[in-house]
Amino acid sequence: MNIEAINKSIQPQKDQLLNHSLYNKIQTIDHLHSFLETHVYAVWDFMSLLKALQAKLTCTTTPWFATKNPETRYLINEIVLAEETDLTIDGRRQSHYEMYLEAMEACGADTTGVLSFLSEVHSLHNIFVAIKQSSLHPNVKSFLDFTFRVIEEGKPHEIAAAFTFGREDLIPSMFTQILKNFQKNLPDTDLAKLLYYFERHIELDADEHGPMAMQMITELCEEDAQKWKEVEDVSILALERRIALWNAIEEEILLKAEMV
Repeated sequence: MNIEAINKSIQPQKDQLLNHSLYNKIQTIDHLHSFLETHVYAVWDFMSLLKALQAKLTCTTTPWFATKNPETRYLINEIVLAEETDLTIDGRRQSHYEMYLEAMEACGADTTGVLSFLSEVHSLHNIFVAIKQSSLHPNVKSFLDFTFRVIEEGKPHEIAAAFTFGREDLIPSMFTQILKNFQKNLPDTDLAKLLYYFERHIELDADEHGPMAMQMITELCEEDAQKWKEVEDVSILALERRIALWNAIEEEILLKAEMV
């Protein structure tokens, strides 16, 4: 098995995700807020997948020792540099999660939900208990629980699979178009930071991070058929959890519409 075979195997889930009815449901600023207030959890837990890979594939402890593959080491550190300390629209350094929070605040979305959840995670020192005790939608809980179960299992190729294939790289392009339509119809709503966030992802994923991540998977699996099979399984599950996340957002938008 190889990258081409994985992409072919997960194509049904990718098609389902890319053709999801959610995209056409985002018609008002309230709908956009619903999307952002749930999607932010995926923006946040992505950082944990990345840091898990850094811990597994580079040396982050002392005394320092060179890890097995310098190319993989470089790929991870390069991605961490951009994801954890990228340039904002006004030239400051922030993680993409922090950029997303600022973009939410700028367009009037509520950040208190995710900030309260992270405060609970911090105080409980147990991500699984925090997820279980939260009031999040069951699909959001399942999404987060899956991410951290993969991390806890600790297999680098499985973490890399969730990181690479579980985060659909065409979605930023879709949302850039949605946001541009909003910008045209709602000129008084500040979407500049949000547009910058998605456009930055398009730029990084297409030109740098996407190819780097594919190379990382290949180097981690080599000729091991079992590892390739596990990559396939995790990738499918990750995409299914993402589809369920989209279902949860769509459900909330429809509930809001019924209440009007």
